[in-house]
Amino acid sequence: MSDRILHRTGDRNAARRNVIVAGLLGGFLFLMPVMLINDVKVAAISLAAAFFCVELVVAPIWAVPMDIAQKYSGSASGMMNFGFGIAGIISPFVFGYLIDRTGSWTLPFAGSICLLLVGAGLAFRMRPDQPFEAPIAPTR
Repeated sequence: MSDRILHRTGDRNAARRNVIVAGLLGGFLFLMPVMLINDVKVAAISLAAAFFCVELVVAPIWAVPMDIAQKYSGSASGMMNFGFGIAGIISPFVFGYLIDRTGSWTLPFAGSICLLLVGAGLAFRMRPDQPFEAPIAPTR
């Protein structure tokens, strides 16, 4: 979807940043019923829809390091992957701890919803249309 938008419009912000924001906000919208409605079918459909929306973020989020730091995209992608890995390690412990302490899934899902909103807000700071240029070292 991101590449199709880029080829049609030539606008990297629309193709990358806006798709990321839309996916995160879609995840936010579809997680809300999980907390507010006490029905297994609604929860299953909402979780599936939220997962779909958040998966829309994957391709453009990996394209952004190549757009911004072409010469350093491997390092940029590695740092991003490191952050994903740390989050993947920590989040099950945090979810489990919160559920054990409160006896409810509400707080972990509320935290996830807040992170989706924070991520969508921070995504507006990304500028995939402005490549990073490393400073040139002065020669003597």
